[in-house]
Amino acid sequence: MRRRVVLVAAACALGLVPRPAAAQQAEPLLRIGDARVVESSGLAVSRRHPGVLWTHNDSGDAARVFAVGRDGRVLATLRFAGVEARDWEAVAVGRDELGGPALFVGDVGDNQGVWPWVTVYRAAEPARLGDATVPVRRYRLRYPDGPRDAEALLVDPRSNRLYVTSKEDAGGGLYRAPARLRSDRVNLLRRVGRVPPLVTDGAFSPDGRLLVLRDYLAAHLYRASGGRLATVTLPLQPQGESVAFSADGRSLLAGSEGGGSEVWRVPLPAAAAPPAASATSPARQPPAESPPATAPAGRARGAPLIALLAAGGALVAVAAGGLAARSRRRSRHG
Repeated sequence: MRRRVVLVAAACALGLVPRPAAAQQAEPLLRIGDARVVESSGLAVSRRHPGVLWTHNDSGDAARVFAVGRDGRVLATLRFAGVEARDWEAVAVGRDELGGPALFVGDVGDNQGVWPWVTVYRAAEPARLGDATVPVRRYRLRYPDGPRDAEALLVDPRSNRLYVTSKEDAGGGLYRAPARLRSDRVNLLRRVGRVPPLVTDGAFSPDGRLLVLRDYLAAHLYRASGGRLATVTLPLQPQGESVAFSADGRSLLAGSEGGGSEVWRVPLPAAAAPPAASATSPARQPPAESPPATAPAGRARGAPLIALLAAGGALVAVAAGGLAARSRRRSRHG
């Protein structure tokens, strides 16, 4: 199992990683206590079942997702019918064709950068929790600029549109899927922005105002319309791989790989706090397409809208990430 404990701890000991107030107020939410969950690589908050989180293992496991309750126990396991999990890296909650809650799982990991396309699977979120094998819809996605490794899949709750971010040492790309995905052919992604180095997960807020991208050390918050709001240092974790917004949109939930891994709750900084009216009322139907790549007036269409981190934060991420990426390539997944 890949570990970054020494690398992260060393960065903190040297004073390279600041501790904003939001991170100091972080608290453990739960510990996943099921021996089947050993590499929790993605995290999503259920739309149907209060207090339930969805997660899955990295590569090497069956094609299945786990519903985790408030006490950290697995309440249900959904197996995806007819699917082989190659390198599952992310899970997000969106809608199906009828508008009901659906799980989107991203088989988007590609450490060597060789796959001609990657795959996203969609399954309806069940009304009742219980072990089951469920039918899925498969969508193949292709990058416009060649294969990429990726660990983040995001679904805009307003438009139900998918986004993928590539994981690269010097900063990756934000890629937008077509408004209507086709299951009978490969869907071409479009690069619409730049993201920080080594993004391991991302998510939209329940109301669609914000998006978050995390790396091994921090979470970077942006307005969905463009512009960085804040960077929040996350609690030290063995291998920080997942992030989601809480159901009320006021906190981040940060998870890690490893057996018995903890999920932490990290309050949002004041600059990113949701308006009281929208905190608990996620959009159900999109009034209009408004993805994070919509260019503001006077700006060239397609120009990068998500800026890289400020110099200090970027240097830390690159220094830590370069070693992490090289270690990852030598791992058993490489």
